[in-house]
Amino acid sequence: MSAPAPSTLAIVDAEPLPRQEEVLTDAALAFVAELHRQFTPRRNELLARRTERRAEIARTSTLDFLPETAAVRADDSWKVAPAPAALNDRRVEITGPTDRKMTINALNSGARIWLADFEDASAPTWENVILGQLNLTDAYERRIDFTDPKSGKSYALKPADELATVVTRPAAGTWTSATSSWTAPRCPARWSTSASTSSTTPSA
Repeated sequence: MSAPAPSTLAIVDAEPLPRQEEVLTDAALAFVAELHRQFTPRRNELLARRTERRAEIARTSTLDFLPETAAVRADDSWKVAPAPAALNDRRVEITGPTDRKMTINALNSGARIWLADFEDASAPTWENVILGQLNLTDAYERRIDFTDPKSGKSYALKPADELATVVTRPAAGTWTSATSSWTAPRCPARWSTSASTSSTTPSA
């Protein structure tokens, strides 16, 4: 992909949040705008085909693999790339939202993997999306803490070698964001919340 052009993306209908500029940098907005320009037409085609395919399956009660991928299934030597070392042991894996308290508790839980879930475990509000990104950044940089305003209990991270590995689950590419507007149709929520699925471990 070529270097993103200056962004025409503007955030609308959303109350400003503390530190949101750390997430919504000029480079990040330009990247989202470029993703939209390059891939949204194809995405829309696939979504239309998805609707057609669902109707076909309902009508024929037939569900099978795609014929164009038969060569892959027939090739015993075909393999995906190996998983990163941090993901080899997934005997205990938990899933949860990315609010500040949950982020700390999930990392401290003793689980091997924490799926930081921006989809099913998180309502797609502007606050959840932006603050969730900030919480993950703060956790990675080991500057995250939290004090419960009701109980007064404080939360902080354990030593790095005791923390779960983070796997981020972005919002689905079928969603459309209602909080960003520009000179083109609205962008998919996946592109406006997280560019990719990643696995990281907070640094020491």
